[in-house]
Amino acid sequence: MSPLDWMVLIGTLTVIIFYGVWKSRGQRNMESYFLDNQSMPWYIILLSIIGTQASAITFISAPGQAYTDGMRFVQYYFGLPLAMVVLCITFVPIFHKLKVYTAYEFLEQRFDLKTRTLASSLFLIQRGLSTGISICAPSIILSSLLGWNLYWTNMIMGGLLIIYTVAGGTRAVAYTQTFQLAIIFGGMFLAGWMVVHLLPADIGFKQALQVSGKMDKLNVIVTKFDWQDKYNIWSGVIGGFFLALSYFGTDQSQVGRYLTAKSIKESRMGLLMNGLVKVPMQFLILLIGALVFVFYLYFRAPIFFNEAQLARVHKTEQGPALQKLEDQYNELGSLKQQQVRQLAAALETGNHAQIASAKKALQQTDDQSQEVRTEALSLIKESDPTADTNDTNYIFLHFVVNSLPKGLVGLLIAIIFLAAWGSIAAALNSLASTTVIDVYKRLYNEHASEEHYLKISKLWTLIWGVFCILVAQFAGSLGSLIEVVNVLGSWFYGVILGIFMVAFYLKRVGGTATFWAAIIGEIVVLVIYWTGTVSFLWLNAIGCMLVVLLGWIFQYFVKEKVIKEI
Repeated sequence: MSPLDWMVLIGTLTVIIFYGVWKSRGQRNMESYFLDNQSMPWYIILLSIIGTQASAITFISAPGQAYTDGMRFVQYYFGLPLAMVVLCITFVPIFHKLKVYTAYEFLEQRFDLKTRTLASSLFLIQRGLSTGISICAPSIILSSLLGWNLYWTNMIMGGLLIIYTVAGGTRAVAYTQTFQLAIIFGGMFLAGWMVVHLLPADIGFKQALQVSGKMDKLNVIVTKFDWQDKYNIWSGVIGGFFLALSYFGTDQSQVGRYLTAKSIKESRMGLLMNGLVKVPMQFLILLIGALVFVFYLYFRAPIFFNEAQLARVHKTEQGPALQKLEDQYNELGSLKQQQVRQLAAALETGNHAQIASAKKALQQTDDQSQEVRTEALSLIKESDPTADTNDTNYIFLHFVVNSLPKGLVGLLIAIIFLAAWGSIAAALNSLASTTVIDVYKRLYNEHASEEHYLKISKLWTLIWGVFCILVAQFAGSLGSLIEVVNVLGSWFYGVILGIFMVAFYLKRVGGTATFWAAIIGEIVVLVIYWTGTVSFLWLNAIGCMLVVLLGWIFQYFVKEKVIKEI
């Protein structure tokens, strides 16, 4: 990066850190640290919810996901608006009525301590691991750009974030997220505009969309039903609904956002607006990836987007063979440049026969390119068996670093850092609140002073920060991080949601039946995943329904009096 890019990057991150520390003033007890005395308006709730969900993984991996697989990933969010409605009707009023710090406090009042502890433990496991992955995402960027060791980069990245998260609590998290999102949306808009601006002069936004559509990158809706297909309308609406309901209704990193609202009305407004905003937002981020695909039809794309890994292979005995494949790939790239121009010209005239012929020729050449690329991936793996041959996370990064003007590169890199910090800070805050409220205070030290709990809360924020940095050290070779983090969530979210669904709707099912239903349900979900029976989005619905069904059955065999009305 240029000196100007470094100035923009360092300046932006420094301002955010100082702003977060400044907003941390006035933290005197757990209520102010975790709930900000329930003083947030709905628009801050909305931006905090979006900032928590839209991590750096969203801005790194989503464009790459669209580049490789088209825009069908957007269907993953189709169940979210309906989930927001259900949350507003069922979850929000109860949480506010009980004045809870965490969602899991409700479970003890409805069931018993062991069920509360199980649900909070499942949350701590999955959120701790997911947050480690979220730290790794921006670290990959910095290590790739500068050639730094990824492990040290993870430590630096997490360490800077911990400064204002430990100091500031929920208030610092929420207000810095608002500031961060303003910068993020502005920067991503500029990136999308630049993709089109950098295309040849005779190719505008309309022509880029037409080419992208003909190359099957605008496949927003896939109606074919397939249990093993990760992204179609059915898995998106049904599986996505259960995932969103669990994430926003039972994951403390999100529940903690809207528990800070001034009133039930403010919480509902924040959630409903999130349901309206999230799908278009994700659509536009994916659209940038589809446009980047068109960009690399007109300009040379590397055979592998992690060029640091390519450079290492060139220094091995596989280097000459790789160079030969790169030359072949570049020749095919030059041919694609000619063919995409022919396709664009045919689209302009509207001649269907010419369009079909040009599309077929371009698709065949692209398929040949993919075959050459597959051979290159085999060489990379042969030279380094530990190498990650999934370069989805590097596609958008490569475009930013190699194509955008000075200054804007630094801003885009800063955006990815800010997106990471927004989601990670909220996650650390929620991990600390769950640990202190549901474990430490409930099981070990129930009658300490508010000052003591505040100190312990900050200590556990620090401990979880260190834990997540350790997880990040092992996350760099997991492939498309946006998929990895969603798969990980799907292992647990359905079961946690099932516990809450029993609590809300099956009034005659008690804690013991629900506890064992959740244990068995979790085992079954993991077995289904490892056997590859269905795609991961379905695990959310399966886990939820298993807990509800098994809890209802087990209650007939458990001699337990229930009726705890909330």
